[in-house]
Amino acid sequence: MSHLENMVLCRESQVSTLQSLFGERHHFSFPSIFIYGHTASGKTYVTQTLLRTLELPHVFVNCVECFTLRLLLEQILNRLNHLNSSEDGCSTQITCDTFNDFVRLFKQVTKAKSLENQTVYIVLDKAEYLRDMEVNILPGFLRLQELTHRNVTVIFLSEIVWEKFRPNTGCFEPFVLYFPDYSIGNLQKILSHDHPPEYSADFYAAYINILLGVFYTVCRDLKELRHLAVLNFPKYCEPVVKGEASERDTRKLWRNIEPHLKKAMQTVYLREISSSQWEKLQKDDTDLGQLKGLSAYTHVELPYYSKFILIAAYLASYNPARTDKRFFLKHHGKIKKTNFLKKHEKKII
Repeated sequence: MSHLENMVLCRESQVSTLQSLFGERHHFSFPSIFIYGHTASGKTYVTQTLLRTLELPHVFVNCVECFTLRLLLEQILNRLNHLNSSEDGCSTQITCDTFNDFVRLFKQVTKAKSLENQTVYIVLDKAEYLRDMEVNILPGFLRLQELTHRNVTVIFLSEIVWEKFRPNTGCFEPFVLYFPDYSIGNLQKILSHDHPPEYSADFYAAYINILLGVFYTVCRDLKELRHLAVLNFPKYCEPVVKGEASERDTRKLWRNIEPHLKKAMQTVYLREISSSQWEKLQKDDTDLGQLKGLSAYTHVELPYYSKFILIAAYLASYNPARTDKRFFLKHHGKIKKTNFLKKHEKKII
């Protein structure tokens, strides 16, 4: 437990609950577990860390990548089939078209892998995308333990609440677990844990305290804050490296880092420039009061693929909905021409 506490910080309650649900490899677990919370609240990291640390057989699938039913089912079966193999790719790939085939093939794979008496965990990240698939997919996963007669637990990771997720029919209620947002104290503890070995923990904790004092009101995303901490730390310790200040001279260190944090505030979440470009910008900067980044321009250059997606969305918005199949499918078949009479063209008899 102490090893897990060092790996997973500020999630003791959730870790304890999941450990009690998982149990040992041969124990029956809950048929389905629904974990929800805002982005960067530790849902995926905690679940993956627990399953790997406890050495439980599991399959992790991202529903954004598997955007069709066939891709999702085949991904689960193939990863389960290669669970204990060192090679990622095998000559034989399992094909699956329907959920009925999935149930049958799941039994065969678990029997071939000697997993009949062990609980297999299927983790579906970004599970809210399941709502856009066939209507039987969600009730099927909720009742997978009943349908397959195997020790299998399906874990749904989502950013929306279960009330907006619940299907209309065939629903089996999962065990719901909420991951709350990190408080400022939690963020301070987690970010301070990443301190570089060449500097003391107190020195890095003071830097994190300054960083959160600036960004906490506009950004609570742990991933973004961690990126900002790594990006701006060389500028914070620059006076210490040059010998102009000591690690305890917080006032002088704050005066040195303050204008750079203000510039970083204008590009939170945008990632307009890369880390290397940001470091070069800081080194070449002579006028700290003037922003030299891309935010200084009224025209912001979008990423390469984002421009084409935006153009395609703009063009598609001018097409009638009935023509989507004709324009965006390769084998759309023949579309019958239908005469539509406008209201003012209708004859009054």
